[in-house]
Amino acid sequence: MSIHLASITLHEIRLPLVEPFTISSGTMENRRILLLELCDADGITAWSESVADDAPNYNPETVDTCRTILKKWLAPRVLGKTFADPGKVDAAINQNIRGHHMAKAALEMGCWGLEAERQGKSLSVLLGGIRETIITGISIGIQPSPAMLVKKARGAFAQGYPKIKCKIRPGADLAFLAAVREELGPDAEIMADANNAYTIADFDHLVKMDAFGLLMLEQPLAWDDVFRHAELQRRMTTPICLDESITSLDRAEDMIALKAGRIINIKPGRVGGFTASKAIHDLAEKHDIPVWCGGMLESGIGRAYNVALASLPNFKLPGDLSPSARYWAQDIVRPEWTMSPKGEVTVPRTKPGLGIQIDRNRIDNLTVRSETLTA
Repeated sequence: MSIHLASITLHEIRLPLVEPFTISSGTMENRRILLLELCDADGITAWSESVADDAPNYNPETVDTCRTILKKWLAPRVLGKTFADPGKVDAAINQNIRGHHMAKAALEMGCWGLEAERQGKSLSVLLGGIRETIITGISIGIQPSPAMLVKKARGAFAQGYPKIKCKIRPGADLAFLAAVREELGPDAEIMADANNAYTIADFDHLVKMDAFGLLMLEQPLAWDDVFRHAELQRRMTTPICLDESITSLDRAEDMIALKAGRIINIKPGRVGGFTASKAIHDLAEKHDIPVWCGGMLESGIGRAYNVALASLPNFKLPGDLSPSARYWAQDIVRPEWTMSPKGEVTVPRTKPGLGIQIDRNRIDNLTVRSETLTA
């Protein structure tokens, strides 16, 4: 089997959230999403998704930069050319092009999806996944008060979520986490995600979070910092999880060498796709570091790729793989992603490709801009 791309159509959609989602860097009410529709020379298609946001507040990329990089630099490297496997696509789009991991990931992962379609096997099986189901958690945005966070967390546990991630920032952290811990009890799996909201001046403050028995503290310091996380980890008993700082395999190697954290959040869209994700997964497994798959408010298309990746063996912690209804009144796939009463998402291992159907009418109704690229 081989990949020979004939066209890539870029679809930009606006997908409204069921409720505003707030993190330390801002609030989102509508998700601007760039979708890729890949078509090979035999007419087989696969869809993928860029996880870039409208603004450069998570990392430097945006929907607009991804579109530009894909059109001008990445698509010309793959259109009309033949690749023996998706791993060869990764090498082609990375040579002499620095950064732009989200743009690269949308294209590279789409090629994995296309190869799964061509082989008639599930994306999970193609990647080497082993899990039939994946335990998921929920990410709760920053709330106006500890009481509101407690209400959200209590409701999430009642729905079956086994892990609660609380977004935090200075002024909305210690009292909020204390209230949730008191409400849910000592055995509940609770973690905090700071999205880079703190600095070295906050070390004494952050150490106080050890009192809450958190599963982890995710990315408290700067998005491009590994060294200072090492100093903080030496002072904390709570495991630090690096997210934004892990942009590549060598960054993961740095984290391990410096002991800058004990857990890695692998978001395939952040690290450049599946080839890089698998390399980081294998490295972490070798060093007994558990990984989990975070979310970027993906549609059901992006969720399919995350679910497939999270079926790999070292994804030992619950991922941010909430069902479609958590974020969208209506998703763009059928069936929509759901969760069992035990908080598990089923991996569609017996279905070819992504394991879901694309709701083309829904996408067409949401599309604000579309263009097709050819060789």
